[in-house]
Amino acid sequence: MSKIRFFRRFVINLSLSVAELAVNEEIYKMADFEERRAEKRLRYHWPIWFAEDTGGQLSQGQMVDISSDGAAFSCYAEHCPCPGQWITARFSVPQYGQDNSFDLSNHVRSGSICRVDEVSPFLRRVAVKFADSLPFKPGEQDESQAGSEEELEVLSV
Repeated sequence: MSKIRFFRRFVINLSLSVAELAVNEEIYKMADFEERRAEKRLRYHWPIWFAEDTGGQLSQGQMVDISSDGAAFSCYAEHCPCPGQWITARFSVPQYGQDNSFDLSNHVRSGSICRVDEVSPFLRRVAVKFADSLPFKPGEQDESQAGSEEELEVLSV
């Protein structure tokens, strides 16, 4: 019974992720502003798991973008953390190689929720600042090593 529930939940998450991807693209297209961030962010749409503490119940979200100091992800409103809340997150980040390939590096980071935006009545976008930075800058990897964005899009669906 739990396998069926998990499978149904996965299908719901997958269909929501596709809809959310369209919403995210629209928001990025509409944003007409000068970039003020000190570090370029890597935009990608892969799962992120988070909880209030390492022993807490995990909730699933979908990564929107990431830098070495923080990340933005989306999640269901019913499982959304609050601004100021401390969470621990588990996620993977692509690291590009010399031969147009990439490996996934797995990370666990704790951090504080900086902002929560309402995307829809059921969906929230969450910004988290990591307590400890990643050992590399995901958005500033050498473009010649990055391969094509199409590869990432195919893998994210």
